Amino acid sequence: MRTIVITADDFGFSPAVNEAVERGYREGVLRSASLMVSAPDAADAVARARRMPGLRVGLHVTVVRGQPLLPAAEVPRLLAADGRFPDNLLAAALRWALDPRARRELKREIAAQFAAFRATGLALDHVDVHNHLQLHPAVLAEVLANLRSDEPAAVRLPREPRAQAGVAGALLAPWLALVAWRLRRSGRRCNDWLLGVADSGRMDEARMLDLLERLPPGRVELHLHPAVRRDAELAAAMPGYANEAEFAALISPRLATRLRELGLEPGGFADLA
Repeated sequence: MRTIVITADDFGFSPAVNEAVERGYREGVLRSASLMVSAPDAADAVARARRMPGLRVGLHVTVVRGQPLLPAAEVPRLLAADGRFPDNLLAAALRWALDPRARRELKREIAAQFAAFRATGLALDHVDVHNHLQLHPAVLAEVLANLRSDEPAAVRLPREPRAQAGVAGALLAPWLALVAWRLRRSGRRCNDWLLGVADSGRMDEARMLDLLERLPPGRVELHLHPAVRRDAELAAAMPGYANEAEFAALISPRLATRLRELGLEPGGFADLA
């Protein structure tokens, strides 16, 4: 069996992203989005989501390449000199691993983001982390600690079939298996495969159609970063991304037709339950 979730990440980043999510839902095949509660246009994203009760919304925990929800004075060890989370993923990961004070700040920031999501009144469909840093043990531990027993939210597993090839894939595979085991042990559902990691920023119509022809069995999530236009802020945050082409894929009649032909109805993780 194959089931499919098509998710737009970075909901709340900008009006162009929020409009792409709304139009992707109303005019296309998008049924899931991951909300950045600390992003500049999160309030607009929440207002749009409330007008789309069928849209499954999750929390896109952000602890790199973004801004904190808590005041900078409360999480100084998590931030770069400009008062934002660092762009260097390796440096951030090492700091969380080596500095207990940074981990305590990480704990507070992630808890604050969960609280902010719950304050929206939206149902929590899933949780994922910006740049897939749920693979970091400190981040994964806080994600699991903040999920309540009465919340059947899933957690994204960033495992892609193409990424399993080669030396890097062989080295990463045991860690991904361990993360999947931790999720199952905690009682959390997750996807079996995530598509769009190797093609991040290039999930256009042709790529999406190609991936549909090669879907692996199980619960598959395809994630994109759509926007209706590229402004300066989006270009700076996602250099080289074809956000407009990814939006066009979501509203493509060819894509919708092919999904129907394959007997696939996109939904959220709640629908897969």
